[in-house]
Amino acid sequence: MVGQPSKGTRVIALVGPAGAGKTSLAEAMLFAAGATDRLGSTANGSSIGDSSPESRQRGGSTELNLYNFDYLGDHFAIIDVPGSVGFAADGAKALAIADVAIVVVDPDPARAPLTAPALRALDELGIPHLIFVYRIDQAHGRIRDLLSALQPMSVSPLIARQIPIREGEKISGFVDLALEYAFKYRPGKESERIDIPADLQDREHEARTQMLEQLADHDDELLEQLLMDEAPPREKVVQDLARETGDNLGVSVLFGSASSSWGVRRLLKAMRHEVPGPQSAADRLGVSDPSLYVFKVIHGSIGRLALSRVLGGRIAEGSDLKTQDGDHARLGALFTVQGEKTTKVSEARDGDIVAVAKIDSVKSGEWLGSGTLPPLIEIGYPARNCAIAIEPADRKDDVKLSGALQRLSEEDSALVVEHDDASHEIRLRGVNDEHLNAVLARLKRRYGVEVKTHQPGVGYRESIRKPVTQKGRHKKQSGGHGQFGDVIIEVKPLPRGSGFVFEEKIHGGAVPRQWIPAVEEGVIEAMQKGPLGFQVVDCAVALVDGSYHSVDSSELAFRLAGRIAMQEALAAAQPHLLEPMHKLMVVCPSSATSRITSAIAGRRGQMLGMAPRDGWAGWDRIDALIPEAELSGLEAELRSQSQGLATYEAEFDHLAELNGPLADKVIQQRVPEPA
Repeated sequence: MVGQPSKGTRVIALVGPAGAGKTSLAEAMLFAAGATDRLGSTANGSSIGDSSPESRQRGGSTELNLYNFDYLGDHFAIIDVPGSVGFAADGAKALAIADVAIVVVDPDPARAPLTAPALRALDELGIPHLIFVYRIDQAHGRIRDLLSALQPMSVSPLIARQIPIREGEKISGFVDLALEYAFKYRPGKESERIDIPADLQDREHEARTQMLEQLADHDDELLEQLLMDEAPPREKVVQDLARETGDNLGVSVLFGSASSSWGVRRLLKAMRHEVPGPQSAADRLGVSDPSLYVFKVIHGSIGRLALSRVLGGRIAEGSDLKTQDGDHARLGALFTVQGEKTTKVSEARDGDIVAVAKIDSVKSGEWLGSGTLPPLIEIGYPARNCAIAIEPADRKDDVKLSGALQRLSEEDSALVVEHDDASHEIRLRGVNDEHLNAVLARLKRRYGVEVKTHQPGVGYRESIRKPVTQKGRHKKQSGGHGQFGDVIIEVKPLPRGSGFVFEEKIHGGAVPRQWIPAVEEGVIEAMQKGPLGFQVVDCAVALVDGSYHSVDSSELAFRLAGRIAMQEALAAAQPHLLEPMHKLMVVCPSSATSRITSAIAGRRGQMLGMAPRDGWAGWDRIDALIPEAELSGLEAELRSQSQGLATYEAEFDHLAELNGPLADKVIQQRVPEPA
């Protein structure tokens, strides 16, 4: 029942912008619950989370962290989701199966917009959540100003649960509006209960009345009590707060400081009494039978492990479960996870998060179950706007590289490995430079593969401006049968986007029918690299005449004749360069819109339109066309202009003619000058 301690494991996701203090809060919760004997710190490298070399070097999370602990008889699991957009996709699937999310925010109202993406994602997923204002000991402004700045970003109303007690400019404690108790902070210890200061009693009454009025919006009995000037029982207030959270009717706001453990025990008690149990998540996700959802795959010292959450009942090691494709999988060993440490268990309880061995056929995002499987969860990922081309520094590592990339892409849902047939490049596509740099670091550290990197080639093409009729002859005599093929072709340009068309207009058998396909093959070969050095597009070729030799003509001879004719025709048909144009859609805070549009214009972008972003107060959507060549570095530039909040999606739209010095530069770089 919502509002009461639950026997099942409840999963709490910590979300928020990068640098908000999520991992520090997790460490403080473990310490306050007695799961650790010291307060771990990310700053000095003593934390249980963020223990990978990539996270330590970066000074922030590069993958999700998992923890579990008991508090006053209840069991909790924490998913610490990276806040940086480059790594946020790592926790996207995990977030979807959480019972509640704690949105960790900075007390500075100017930084409130950084919380918008997290709040919107939770609203879209329908996940109950509350806000924890971190570093309250460093706050200089009013909590009311922070709530006013945050409210436009939340669909549900924010409910202030506490008001601060100040000593001069510093916050030294808080008044709990639900319990009507005051507490004085004591670093590293549980807060001391004190009387509500006399100078705060009027403010406390005003703030509590506002909180109760918000709760009364969904409780007719409470509304009647308020109208009759009756004081509702504390138990009822707590139950209403639990219902508001569990039903996504309101977002409670608490505050504290993880570095001093201020307010952390109050947060734990709120989770214990007000966070819905695993049955609520099971109902939301359509779980009717004992099921297991795989939200991430990792490869470590004990092999491949599937990080999973159990819902709908208990599941034991060795259970035979149905997979998403109708097959069956037998579960291997089960482990609980605490940072990088795993502990073997014989079974998983309802709500538990466990790592499962030996289910190699099951991918992240899939369900396993003993009965009817729940529907797949739709997960949205950030656009993969950054790409690099790689090759092993040592050619002997080709096979090792292939296997390592397969494992890394299985672990990282935002990483895409591409093989470009035209350039023969292996490309890594990710969210941003930060993301791909972390991938390369893991590749070297975990698999011992060093790679050389460079920017992927831009998909330039070329076409022609005028029609040409061209003869091509291949003749060779070297004793015995020779080679002879003779063709005449007509080449003409086609409208942009038409592709390639080949037809034959042979009369009287000038070119025997069995060799006409060979002529087409030769023409296509010549188009792979035109006079400017790029693939040729948008032209039509007609075979109109030719001649053959009864002995020396062959398929090879006519293929070579077709290629010669096409190469000479292209050179004479006024070739010109085409560059790929991408349709760009940017979303950003309105305060950054003018800077964003200027950045796009500076990259030869063409504005198509601008409008408010649907459902996002204070945000805009910008549509533009931009050359593919200008996309490199765009992600970093847009973020630098928007407090890291602007994001974009780009997809190929059309090829456009490129002339002048820019075209000359591209051609010179592709086709070296003769020696």
